Amino acid sequence: MNGQVLFTVLVSAVGLERVAELAVSHRNAGWSLARGGVEFGRDHYPFMVVLHTGLLVGALVEVWVRRPDAVPVLAWIMLALVAASQVLRWWCIVTLGRQWNTRVIVVPGAPRVTGGPYRRLSHPNYVAVVVEGLALPLVHSAWVTAVVFTVLNGFLLATRIRTENTALARLA
Repeated sequence: MNGQVLFTVLVSAVGLERVAELAVSHRNAGWSLARGGVEFGRDHYPFMVVLHTGLLVGALVEVWVRRPDAVPVLAWIMLALVAASQVLRWWCIVTLGRQWNTRVIVVPGAPRVTGGPYRRLSHPNYVAVVVEGLALPLVHSAWVTAVVFTVLNGFLLATRIRTENTALARLA
């Protein structure tokens, strides 16, 4: 199999992982809303969906259209970072349990989670997002996608983290 096909398999696997996340998110959002949860940041959510979809589509388009040469050492390092970001993301999901979803929903009276990766970082899931957004395209030297996603994601995360911090302050 050539590198482009293998990269397509990798991006497809990440896409399937995203579908699994969305299923968990939908279930957990329903649980939170049924307990009086209040959603914050609804306005930026569609942009987040488009941006994260664009990461996957953009990486594939760049690899198939621009046809960059994969650099083996870079590819292996970036693949390890993609795997590490997935582990961190699912550690966050498991640690937050029913409180995790892709939206910002605060359940009144729910305790703030301070275990797992949240012991050391306020927003560890976003560390996973940043690492994956840079590393996934670079597995096959799709640097344009890596740069565009990283810059746009920086703006989105500034809004998202501010929104989450405001919502979490309501837990205190």
